[in-house]
Formats: sequence, C-alpha cells, structure tokens
Amino acid sequence: MLNCHKATRLMSEAQDRPLTLNEKLALKVHTLMCSACSNFEKQLPALRRMARTFARQQPPAGDKPDKDRK
Repeated sequence: MLNCHKATRLMSEAQDRPLTLNEKLALKVHTLMCSACSNFEKQLPALRRMARTFARQQPPAGDKPDKDRK
C-alpha cells in the first residue's frame, strides 16, 4: 500500500512518463481512500501550468546583472 509521499511522487512522475499497471492500481486505491492526495491529483495540472508560466518569465540565472543579485 502506498503512503502519501509515494502517491504524490507517482502523480508527479505520471506527468512525465506512463505509469505501470501496478503503479496505476496502487495510486487509484490510495486516492480512493485519501482525500488529500485526491485533491492534490486534481490540482497537479494547474500547478504544472503555473510552474511552466513562471519558468518562462524568469531570465536564466547567468543573465541577471550583478547589482540585482543578493
């Protein structure tokens, strides 16, 4: 049985790779019993979109002038 840490990790990994059948089943069982992880799974696509938008708006670390670095 998955704990919440492993479940959320699998949810994140599912954004980048297909999960195995065993991983999918274990995740489904966990999210049926855990409302916190179920909510996280529903919010994950929005979190991913926000992170991508933020990353596109940030200049690369080497492009910042020295006076702006802290």
